[in-house]
Amino acid sequence: MGDMAKEAETGVEPKADALSRQASAAEMEWQEKVLKPALERSPERQKTFTTISGVEIKRLYTPADLPDFDAERDLGNPGEYPYTRGIHATMYRGKVWTMRQFSGFGAPEETNRRLHYLLSQGQTGLSIAFDLPTLMGYDSDHPLAEGEVGKCGVAVSSLADMETLLQGLPLEQVSTSMTINSPAAVIWAMYLVAAEKSGAAWKKLSGTIQNDILKEYIAQKEYIFPPAPSMRLVADTIAFAARETPRWNPISVSGYHIREAGSTAVQELAFTLRDGIEYVEWVLRAGLAVDDFAPRISFFFNSHNDLFEEVAKFRAARKVWARVMRERFAAKNPRSWLCRFHTQTAGCSLTAQQPYNNVARTAIQALAAVLGGTQSLHTNSLDEAWSLPTEEAATLALRTQQVLAYESGLTEVVDPLAGSYLVEKLTLQTERACYEYFDKIDAMGGMVAAIEKGFPQREIHEAAYAYQRAIERKDKIIVGVNEFTSREQPINILVVDQSVAAAQGRKLQELRERRDHAGVQSTLEALRSAAATDQNLMPFILNCVRSYATLGEICDALRKVFGKYEEPAFR
Repeated sequence: MGDMAKEAETGVEPKADALSRQASAAEMEWQEKVLKPALERSPERQKTFTTISGVEIKRLYTPADLPDFDAERDLGNPGEYPYTRGIHATMYRGKVWTMRQFSGFGAPEETNRRLHYLLSQGQTGLSIAFDLPTLMGYDSDHPLAEGEVGKCGVAVSSLADMETLLQGLPLEQVSTSMTINSPAAVIWAMYLVAAEKSGAAWKKLSGTIQNDILKEYIAQKEYIFPPAPSMRLVADTIAFAARETPRWNPISVSGYHIREAGSTAVQELAFTLRDGIEYVEWVLRAGLAVDDFAPRISFFFNSHNDLFEEVAKFRAARKVWARVMRERFAAKNPRSWLCRFHTQTAGCSLTAQQPYNNVARTAIQALAAVLGGTQSLHTNSLDEAWSLPTEEAATLALRTQQVLAYESGLTEVVDPLAGSYLVEKLTLQTERACYEYFDKIDAMGGMVAAIEKGFPQREIHEAAYAYQRAIERKDKIIVGVNEFTSREQPINILVVDQSVAAAQGRKLQELRERRDHAGVQSTLEALRSAAATDQNLMPFILNCVRSYATLGEICDALRKVFGKYEEPAFR
């Protein structure tokens, strides 16, 4: 029986409505007696206040802003549907989030040393960045790799490189995240074979490959193949992982790069979760049952400067995904409902000007991620607007996480901002705006169709332009950039020189000379033949990797069947 029916039957006003009415009356009295004289004495700094994403923020939030709020429905308890308050009942009281500093530069030997160093300093998970040639499926000695080898991540062109990269690391004891997308199946195969050769059992390996090709078309643009065969590769890896690597996340659906491209917080959330829906639909069409793979889907979000907007985004993400999985896909396993996510602080917020200000920005962003209930966290280094981080800068970024975890008191309470009128209002607004985007994308035929029409790309471009204009008008202040500027001293930065490319080229030449050439060609031909069918390609890719076929050779074999994608011009 609804509240209106109850009121008509009993003559008693529902409690929630009564509280809202009382709050409205109290606010009106405060505005007249307290606020009005205060504004006459001292006007506010500006007429309108907004979040970074442009959402208008009121002066004051009260129960009147939550007239339809139902604590059981909208909030619930930690570890229970809809998981607004967190996916675990005790959250960080039971286990602190995984501290996973993004690492990768130069040759595999150099990154291996950095990974060992970070583990020795208290990092609890590995996170590997790859250079641009690797991300695009080219070997380090390919002409298109010139000038980019080892510059934005580690250079990996073969199983031999992967073996060097992972040497001596406790792969069964520590989880590994790899930011790789278009050639994700190949790099993951190299990781699995290298782990196998080191004696680690696949079923004991834990970690994540990003493997999110949709966000490449939307934002980052590091794609190789057209959307359909790319989605087929993603589905193949998810199906293979469901059978062979039960502790591995075969996809991390990424909003991070969508936000870095200039999206709003709502766009980041909506496009990321709608990408997740698209992946689920493709894997279902491949023949898997939803509860066989959905528990291993993970997410990756950005944490920007606006503390409360970010907290609300994370809370809304859990609530929306739980509802999508339970109602849209009829998942029965509660683990399928969980939005498990990694967070990285916002690289796009870091400034080359006054780089030590980035320490404060990163601390605020990390605070938002923790208050929002992240499962793992990477904190950016102060020098990342200049270069890949130095060892000293990476250590300070890790120490920022450790101070939050062990000195701030944050880990002692589950969802400490729950019940805040502002946070609950923002959470509900974000949730509603997310569903509005879902409706638009569904009407277009899904996310692949929306991407082909250029819809999410245009939305992000417009948001990025609006934000830049706000900075130029000084509606948004960036400390040290458009206000509070000063003369600056240079900082030490990490430099990756051309010797890395030369060394990688020599290693590739030696590899090609000593391997079984006929065996390599046989596995590549088998992969090409399988790519023309609907067979799962992971076993064929693994055979190529075991023969020491290179990344470029494997991707070239797939290029011959799938072709290369060129983005059309969108108006």
